[in-house]
Amino acid sequence: MKILHVITSLRTGGAEKLMVDLLPRLKRQGHDVDLLLFDGVETTFRRMVEDAGIKVFDLGKEGSVYSPVKLLRLIPYLKKYDIVHTHNTAPQLFAAIGSLLCSVVLCTTEHNTSNRRRGWRCYAAVDRWMYGRYGHVICISAKAEENLRKFIGSGSSRISTVNNGIDTSLFAGAKATVGLKDGLPDGTQAITMVAGFRWEKDQDTLIKAMGELPGNFHLYLVGDGVRREECARLAESTGVAKRVHFLGLRTDVPAILKASDYIVMSSHFEGLSLSSLEGMSAGKPFLASDVDGLREVVGGAGILFPHQDHRAFAEAIMRLHDDQELYSEVAYACGQRAAAYDISKMVEGYIKVYDGLWTEK
Repeated sequence: MKILHVITSLRTGGAEKLMVDLLPRLKRQGHDVDLLLFDGVETTFRRMVEDAGIKVFDLGKEGSVYSPVKLLRLIPYLKKYDIVHTHNTAPQLFAAIGSLLCSVVLCTTEHNTSNRRRGWRCYAAVDRWMYGRYGHVICISAKAEENLRKFIGSGSSRISTVNNGIDTSLFAGAKATVGLKDGLPDGTQAITMVAGFRWEKDQDTLIKAMGELPGNFHLYLVGDGVRREECARLAESTGVAKRVHFLGLRTDVPAILKASDYIVMSSHFEGLSLSSLEGMSAGKPFLASDVDGLREVVGGAGILFPHQDHRAFAEAIMRLHDDQELYSEVAYACGQRAAAYDISKMVEGYIKVYDGLWTEK
């Protein structure tokens, strides 16, 4: 099969990381897989995909991803592939519109348990129509599927769950080669979160929690995005800027996680967070907001804290710090939970969906 994946860009985020992990494995399974970007900006993720032998095309490096020009440039690609698989809003919508103008088999992945569009009454009908143009919708968690079915009112077999997966061995076997605590006193404790600075993420709660934690606790935030400067200002205004470290985009995340003492994902909601699974694989206690997309994965293994409750988060950190037996138990349970989400299972699920679409074609 000739399969084209289409995504907004390869900047940073769970969907973007999925391209890095999934596409080379599909290629090794014998599928002819290419990638198309609405925004062709050069990034580390793009280089990683290209280095893995995947052809990467783009619709330009300028203008809005919602520009009608992107639609015109997209249509010729839709005609060249057996299956076109989209990710993110603009590719999802424009591919659906394009399918009115040419014959194409569409598949998409729903990466979140919710999104802002579903709250826009005037847009809901458009969104439901868009999903209806797809031969199959893959949801990255059971909760994402449940919420999507509620939104579109569907009992359709065209919707299914394929849990996101990671290469657990890459994180479990990593070495702590990063000097997070270089120049800091002995006994420094490192709390790390890996996520883009986007509106659905909640780095703010962790920054506020630093004011509740002893001075030897430091927060390391890996990632970039539109809210980074806002979070930096929050750290300054709350008086914890010297203990909050913005590491930017990194290619050595496994080593950073291994060098940390606690790993956390603070969000307003998630689909099935790859960063969370990676963190749970690292052999350290994992803490997460008690929200959709995180409680289903983390509950019963890591520690959940109430959404946006910085004091509760700080208290959970101190419980782990003061009880080494609890620390070890949570770290072990997280590793066991992450093992159930190995990427090989995800690849099998995607291929099964493609085979079904190919048979129906």
